[in-house]
Amino acid sequence: MKVGYFRHMAQYNAWANGRIYAAAAELSDTERKARRPSFFGSLHATLNHILVGDRIWLSRLTGKPHGIAALDQELYADFEDLRAARVSEDERLGAVIDSYAEADLAKDLSYRNMAGEEKSLPMAQVLGHIFNHQTHHRGQVHGLLSATHVAPPSLDMVHLTWAESPSRR
Repeated sequence: MKVGYFRHMAQYNAWANGRIYAAAAELSDTERKARRPSFFGSLHATLNHILVGDRIWLSRLTGKPHGIAALDQELYADFEDLRAARVSEDERLGAVIDSYAEADLAKDLSYRNMAGEEKSLPMAQVLGHIFNHQTHHRGQVHGLLSATHVAPPSLDMVHLTWAESPSRR
């Protein structure tokens, strides 16, 4: 894998998150937090989990503590706070990936998982997982939106235009 691929994924990720959050913003807070048949129990909780995952992985990439206690931790009860944090996290993820050179992708990342166990994975696999994790759970949010009055947005990468995406280079 080339670092340019992951830069494109960071652009797509920010674009898709912007679209899914814009759709979710059309719901009331009660609707976003309503219990729904899903792994995390609500649209809001699923959006929180995506952010939790990113913070954990970015802490591993940057060597800074994340302060996350559980994968289902609610980081933000307020939707607008969650949305602002999502934008910041997407910018941070893009900046971290922008800092990588091709040689960095060949390295392994050693870290401790949430159970405290030592792990090591190739950097390219870690980055792939970060984006796959978001796509997986964003798909769940998309499905949850389908059960509301809000039409879920198209998130297909082929609809991303460079004019709409955040600039990464």
